[in-house]
Amino acid sequence: MLHGVGGRTVAEAKQRMSYPEALRWFAYLKKHGSPNQHLHRGFALLAAQINNALGGDAKVTDFMLGEHSPAATQESEQEASLMDVFNLLAGRA
Repeated sequence: MLHGVGGRTVAEAKQRMSYPEALRWFAYLKKHGSPNQHLHRGFALLAAQINNALGGDAKVTDFMLGEHSPAATQESEQEASLMDVFNLLAGRA
C-alpha cells in the first residue's frame, strides 16, 4: 500500500484503517514526503561524499533518483514538437 501505511494491499488498508486516519496519513506524507525520498537523499549524500573524498567533484543531485535527478530535470524541460505528438498518437514514439 502507500509506503506500508495500513497494510500491504488496498483491501488490507481499507479493513484496518479508518477514513479520518487515512486523511491524517495523507496530510503527513504531503508535509514530510515519502520515507523513500529521505533514504534516497541519504544514500545520494553518502555517494557524493565518497566521490569527493576520492577526488571527484560530484554534487548530491548527481546521485539523486526520481524528480530531483539531473536526467529527470532535463527530460521534464524538453518541449515536444507537433510532429512528436503526431508520432505518439500514431504509435511511433
